[in-house]
Amino acid sequence: MESPPDRERQYPSRVDDPEAVPFLPDMCTLQAVFLLVLLGELLALALTLADSGLWRFDWEGLGFRSFLIQWIVLLSAASLCPLRFVLSTLPSWWAGVASYALVLLITLVCSGLGVWLVDGWQSADGWVLGGNLILSAIFSGVVLRYLYVQQQWSNQQKAELRARIQALQSRIQPHFLFNSMNSIASLISVDPDKAELLVEDLSSLFRASLAEPGLVSLADELELCRHYLAIEQIRLGPRLQTKWHVSETIESQLSEYQIPSLLVQPLLENAIVHGIQPRAEGGVIDIHLDGHKQRLNLRIENPVVGATELQASRGNRIALDNIRHRLQAYFGDEARFEAQSLDERFVVELSYPPANAQG
Repeated sequence: MESPPDRERQYPSRVDDPEAVPFLPDMCTLQAVFLLVLLGELLALALTLADSGLWRFDWEGLGFRSFLIQWIVLLSAASLCPLRFVLSTLPSWWAGVASYALVLLITLVCSGLGVWLVDGWQSADGWVLGGNLILSAIFSGVVLRYLYVQQQWSNQQKAELRARIQALQSRIQPHFLFNSMNSIASLISVDPDKAELLVEDLSSLFRASLAEPGLVSLADELELCRHYLAIEQIRLGPRLQTKWHVSETIESQLSEYQIPSLLVQPLLENAIVHGIQPRAEGGVIDIHLDGHKQRLNLRIENPVVGATELQASRGNRIALDNIRHRLQAYFGDEARFEAQSLDERFVVELSYPPANAQG
């Protein structure tokens, strides 16, 4: 049996990556600590009011509850801070369970120590610990869920901003712009109709680069890709060949599928820059698109230039890493993204459930 092909990930681990996506926001900043302390104090005040009322307000009880809650809040924040990038390497469900369990464990330890230090251990203190755990489970569950949703929203906004900036920069690159303008100038006297089409293709790319990022129909995204390929076809001529393999199911429902804007075009640009352009004879880019209502599968293949180090360049890694982040921001752990060298071809595969977009 042949050993499986070596797979070259185009991105480092999230812990080492400066652009890694954290699971929770940073709770060790001054503002975050202040808000957590304030929430803890409000909880202590609410519990004391519910227990003793306003007329016979229990100041001693407020002090004990405040002391206990603040220890739980601050220890939980201090524990989750260094773990937020480690948690991001786990599936969201497991990361959430781990965070939740850690807070409950801290609650149990702090409550047990607090009860023992005040009156020693009594037989009825088990009910006290149980009540504290229930309150902590409710309160921490709500807070952790809010922090997670807030961080996912922030991750999505940052990923979209990176995509927009990267797309804009790639379009305004002097080489790309000059090559496009030179192609237009050379066609004006020879084939003005084709020159006009090239101008329209270029304007479509600029329009997409400047548009607000978000979900678009698969039909629009593929149309943008065809505009881009038409521009590069003029420049590279017969060296660039593209083959589309779109299943009948997908082709008949292109407008019904949603995809993050400017997701496929950068993959084609990567294939041309790293797989076609460096080769004197050019090559073929194969684009496979299939799936069903529950899942969409896209695979792009291009030739490998010599060793795979060209394909693993920093610019390529950033582009692929950005696409992975955007897919995760929209579709969570159900999105899959993989890049590998296989049989002298560089293959990028992505898959996601279109109906489960979070954006």
